[in-house]
Amino acid sequence: MDVVTRDPRVYETAGAPGVLETMQYCIELLEQINDGVTDYLERKRLFFPRFFFLSNDEMLEILSETKDPLRVQPHLRKCFEAINRLQFNDKLEISAMFSQELEKINLKSIVDTKEAGGSVEKWLVLVEEQMVISVRDQILKSFKNYILTPRTQWVQKWPGQVVLCVSQIHWTHNVHLALNRDQEMTLKHFLESLKDQLQDIVNLIRSASLTNLSRITIKALIVIDVHAKDVVEALYKDNVANDREFNWLSQLRYYLEDDEALVRLINATVKYACYRTLIGAYHLHLNGAPEGPAGTGKTETTKDLAKALAVQCVVFNCSDGLDYIAMGKFFKGLASCGAWVCFDEFNRIDIEVLSVVAQQILLIVLAVRAHAAKFNFEGTEIKLNPACYVCITMNPGYAGRTELPDNLKVILKI
Repeated sequence: MDVVTRDPRVYETAGAPGVLETMQYCIELLEQINDGVTDYLERKRLFFPRFFFLSNDEMLEILSETKDPLRVQPHLRKCFEAINRLQFNDKLEISAMFSQELEKINLKSIVDTKEAGGSVEKWLVLVEEQMVISVRDQILKSFKNYILTPRTQWVQKWPGQVVLCVSQIHWTHNVHLALNRDQEMTLKHFLESLKDQLQDIVNLIRSASLTNLSRITIKALIVIDVHAKDVVEALYKDNVANDREFNWLSQLRYYLEDDEALVRLINATVKYACYRTLIGAYHLHLNGAPEGPAGTGKTETTKDLAKALAVQCVVFNCSDGLDYIAMGKFFKGLASCGAWVCFDEFNRIDIEVLSVVAQQILLIVLAVRAHAAKFNFEGTEIKLNPACYVCITMNPGYAGRTELPDNLKVILKI
């Protein structure tokens, strides 16, 4: 390489003795290094599956911050959509999480990053566990506090996600009471109560003393309350006699059973008809494929349903440049962490790639149907979270779109 150093002109140095052999050796060495880095990142992804949704460059940025967990903060939203930053103390222990709007939720248990021994993925797994446990704990406490505190005060005491969830749990419970002809509660009485509640919340949002955070929560709650009132009004007008009728069973319902928040639905109006189809496919271990013109809300409806079920939803914009390797990485991620993935404009992908993708999706579907704890995906054994779900959206109106292969259609509900 001294020849190249002395004269960097390719024309002069390319033919020098040993240059070709040296270049070939360097290329082989770089390929070995690249394979080694890929294997290293694969092991990290298998330990913390949310890494599957990040590029190699993004992962290396995160994993390089082994000595200072605080420097991982700018990358948190790549792994957790709603966590903007974490609260560290002087001992580098994590005690709370903050949203982008600076809404704070204290972790039920402290996460000690030092115990991870410099492995970022290890303490991120603990953060993920505490995130779920802490929100569930807040829901339980808020549920008990709901009947003890005036609602206009209650909505300002708790995090937004908790307020929306608990409010719908109580609404579901009260509708059941009304439909079962409870002496103190009928649909008519409950409808009047909902109207009063809605008016109280509308009056509250006009208050100048509200914080910005409370105002955001109340705006979202008003939308939920209006829908809840409309549902009860429709049930009353349709003379629904009990809680076993389809008009009620076809609604989005929240329950608290054995300290677990559960969501049940078979929704049935315009947007909710799509909900019903997607959930129907989900229960049959099939996958959804909303189809329609641009701007009709295919992707947003899928994301909205995932949020209603408190499930991570990753949106991926497809193009004809995608290959089955990139898709396979995504499928490993969703199967491992139980996420939903929405492939936007799926029929842009080349037909050759779609055929392989169909087999990849089928592997996951068969593993879920078999209730497997682990399964082999393209030579890698991964843990299976059966909550995973694949949804694709398509716009057949654009020219140049690919027709879906038959082996893909059989596992989709279009």
